[in-house]
Amino acid sequence: MTQWYCGVQGQQYGPLDEQALRGWIAEGRLTANDFVWCEGMASWRPAGEQFPDMFHAGAAGWRAGLGLVAVFPPGGTGGATPNAELTAQARRLLDGRWGLPIGFCLLAGLISFASGMLPYIGWIPQLILAGPLELGVIVFFLTFNRGGLGDLGMLFAGFKNFGTALGTSLLVVLLVFAWMLLGASMGIVVMILGAATEEPAVIALGMVLMVPGFVLGIVKQLAYSQAMFLIADDSNLGCMAAIRRSMQLMNGFKTKLFCLGWRFFGWALLCLLTLGIGFLWLTPYMNVAFARFYDDLQPPREAQHVQ
Repeated sequence: MTQWYCGVQGQQYGPLDEQALRGWIAEGRLTANDFVWCEGMASWRPAGEQFPDMFHAGAAGWRAGLGLVAVFPPGGTGGATPNAELTAQARRLLDGRWGLPIGFCLLAGLISFASGMLPYIGWIPQLILAGPLELGVIVFFLTFNRGGLGDLGMLFAGFKNFGTALGTSLLVVLLVFAWMLLGASMGIVVMILGAATEEPAVIALGMVLMVPGFVLGIVKQLAYSQAMFLIADDSNLGCMAAIRRSMQLMNGFKTKLFCLGWRFFGWALLCLLTLGIGFLWLTPYMNVAFARFYDDLQPPREAQHVQ
């Protein structure tokens, strides 16, 4: 019986027989973008190419039915590319091609803004549309990043996985809020005691003790940040499977992503000085950089077997 080895987020697992392999796929532990190898193969191959039937992709390959992005994902470096190089790559990609990304981001912003303008209930449609629109934006910029032909219609690609996109978006918000509340719980208790005793010093201490909650919320937000990207590449992933995969993918890279986002802070301040007009350029720049960050986290396409 053939024994398979799996390459998942830079880690090697196995050997596994075919039944165990199918179990991993069903649980979301092995996706089409991870790698598999067995004796007799010259190099590792993406699981979606090796087992298209297991991913319900049929003879046409995983791109026909598995991922929302039509362009096959390139190999990365396992996250080794410095942030400065990622942003430089993003600028080179956008050079002479700003028009469509700017128009796409403008359309996404207008739809989000308009959905929140309904009297009294505006936040409800805005909340419902947030997940699918975010997924559509990611589909566009992953396609753009990989050299594919993007179009404005990709903004609505997320509605093909409406339930998963909405569920993932809401679940991430709830999980981050729960972690923040947990981290700030001691500070909240101290603040309540300070308010009851009318002691300003105790209230101030409570505010300080709440800081770990905000820090923990940021850390968890970074850990869950790749969930939508993973769904864009594998629409068979469920909400929790995508979040778990994101946590695995971001293990050791949360600080790097935080620093990548911080690189745009100065540009954002400058954009404010232009009455917001500069965000027309900054928003696509950031999205391409984050798409490159995600693709760079992937292992090389021709990952070699390690004995």
